[in-house]
Amino acid sequence: MSSSSAFAPRLPETVTRLEAMLDDGASRVVVGLTGGPGSGKSTLARLLASELANRGLLAGEVPMDGFHMSNTVLDELGRHGRKGAPDTFDVAGYLTLLDRVRLTGPHGPTEVLAPVYRRDLHEPVAAGTRVSGPGVVVTEGSYLALDSHGWEEARKRIDLLIMLEVPEHDLISRLIRRHKDFGRSHVDAAHWVRAVDVPNSRVVASCADRCDVVWRSEETEQR
Repeated sequence: MSSSSAFAPRLPETVTRLEAMLDDGASRVVVGLTGGPGSGKSTLARLLASELANRGLLAGEVPMDGFHMSNTVLDELGRHGRKGAPDTFDVAGYLTLLDRVRLTGPHGPTEVLAPVYRRDLHEPVAAGTRVSGPGVVVTEGSYLALDSHGWEEARKRIDLLIMLEVPEHDLISRLIRRHKDFGRSHVDAAHWVRAVDVPNSRVVASCADRCDVVWRSEETEQR
């Protein structure tokens, strides 16, 4: 069973919790899904957004990966060899966008456009998604709970933060398949996962205590 399938049964109660937060008077609520690379964040975020949309509660989606630095910038900074590490993102840009989607009312923007990451291009693409109207904004990314590199400010802008925890051996096999699907050889994929993805995943896991809820593959722990 994939991690997103294992976590999916928790979504209805999460939607109910978010609806209650809106009923308390908030015009916008930001919910974040975080976890290591390959933990199923993107798939689960799409499922959550779909459930929210079905209830008329979705304002939009803001994926953290849209704030990857471009390959050109990574080359200039000498960081391309560890793309995906905490310091290979436009953290300030992501924080600014969260501020914009939280700003509602007569002085807030009626619509906010956000970038997305195209895995087929291996590059971010501007204005790939939009946030409009009241409701829940879904964001997902590995470093939403991180307490360094400027990411600590993200936690302050997320109303409900959920950590997805998946056994490391499952992440490794899943990530190797993903990298191979996007053109890497098995050797290159395995090396990248061991050298880049696994260390990043361990950094993410160390910040679980900064989340509101921790979901493990088969069980959920409420903090």
